[in-house]
Amino acid sequence: MPLPDNYLKYSHRKYGFDHDHFAWTPDTKRAPLQLKSGAKAAAFIVVPLEFFPLNPPAEPFKHPGAMKTPYPDLRHYTTRDYGNRIGVYRILKVLNEFGIKATFAVNAEIAKRYPPLVDAISNAGHEIAAHGVSTAHIHHEALSEQQETALISECRSIFPDATTWMSPARNESYRTPRIIAELGFKTLLDWEADQRPLPFKTESGNLTCLPLMHELSDFKLMVDNRQQADDWADQILEAAEFHIADHERSGAQCFGFTLTPYVVGQPFRIRALRRVIEGIARLDGLEVATAQQIPTMFKE
Repeated sequence: MPLPDNYLKYSHRKYGFDHDHFAWTPDTKRAPLQLKSGAKAAAFIVVPLEFFPLNPPAEPFKHPGAMKTPYPDLRHYTTRDYGNRIGVYRILKVLNEFGIKATFAVNAEIAKRYPPLVDAISNAGHEIAAHGVSTAHIHHEALSEQQETALISECRSIFPDATTWMSPARNESYRTPRIIAELGFKTLLDWEADQRPLPFKTESGNLTCLPLMHELSDFKLMVDNRQQADDWADQILEAAEFHIADHERSGAQCFGFTLTPYVVGQPFRIRALRRVIEGIARLDGLEVATAQQIPTMFKE
């Protein structure tokens, strides 16, 4: 059967992107940025705190960390629960030991179920970001605008003061940025198209996208790629050293990485976690801050 005549026609085809959120500007054509502190690079850490139901929906897809085997998958369910009971407190201890403040991206269901955990994070001076309702509530294009607005509004009601948003599974519909801007969020962690704060336009106001690097995620490297904890730690520290060394060519840049409580919070990975946190805390030329702080740290 021949292809229809309109198969190769695409109304948004043009130079650059097929969206208007930001312009296509290659690294070689941009003016270097500088940090107000004089540091050569900045880093931020995101700790996702997620609720995983025992029988998650499969549409539009299961969250990457969702249950793996037929119901009831108690092995994976209790491992995720271990992260929120045990692993996260190990992460908090190491962060606090070296004076590093992180961004904890929290599902609304976690906040409702485990208030003492949220209090421990807030009392330690870390940022709390909104991370959707739960891992069973993925944002995608098949949702109606009313449905998606209701999900984001529910999350906003639990985190009225949050300014940073990260979608469950970092998945969006085309409407998500506009809706979160409407509801007062300022910083978005779903897109990672750059190595600096990226001004992001929506019909409801501007956001700032920060490069939370999936390729440095502990889940990606140690679970998906089956790398050892020391290999993961080496790559985090190498990324930090690269950004510092690249300052002369590109100016100040930033990057983020995740610490997943049920992954890096395991006892046999704490040594590697300590090496990462101690390393970035003591690395000359690197400033570590929360996602909320990063956009304000760069000179205009």
